[in-house]
Amino acid sequence: MKRVTVLVVEDHAVVREGVCSLLELEDDIHVVGQAENGRQAVALVRELRPDVVLMDIGMPQLNGLEATRQILKAFPAIKILILSAHNDEAYLRSAAECGAAGFLLKQTSSKDVCRAIRNAKSSRAFLGPDAGGRRERAGSALRSRAKAQLTSREMEVL
Repeated sequence: MKRVTVLVVEDHAVVREGVCSLLELEDDIHVVGQAENGRQAVALVRELRPDVVLMDIGMPQLNGLEATRQILKAFPAIKILILSAHNDEAYLRSAAECGAAGFLLKQTSSKDVCRAIRNAKSSRAFLGPDAGGRRERAGSALRSRAKAQLTSREMEVL
């Protein structure tokens, strides 16, 4: 069985290390790298070519949404799951516009995170169980991978 390779991107070390430890308990998931900001994530994706990137939104140097745009522009086959502490429809919509394969809250169980990673690898969109009534609208947006209105550079400056 081929394992799903994952890059974990999170600026808080204790969260990043905890997520990696939980993922490594799974037989079919292998963490190939860790990044603490968006710039590092883009560089590591070029080097490691993971199947799935678990991407935090709020990070220094380059936020997760812009890092997602840059990664998917260069490597459209890579699946990116956005990980956020913010249960806000605007973030969900922004993740969809960037081309993310799914959206998870940091309160999501490790079981659901692993399921989301497997779904992403199989090209199935995933919204965490906390997405509530927004699930249908956001799921449609995630699947359609709507184009952002600003250029990559404009978003980085913003």
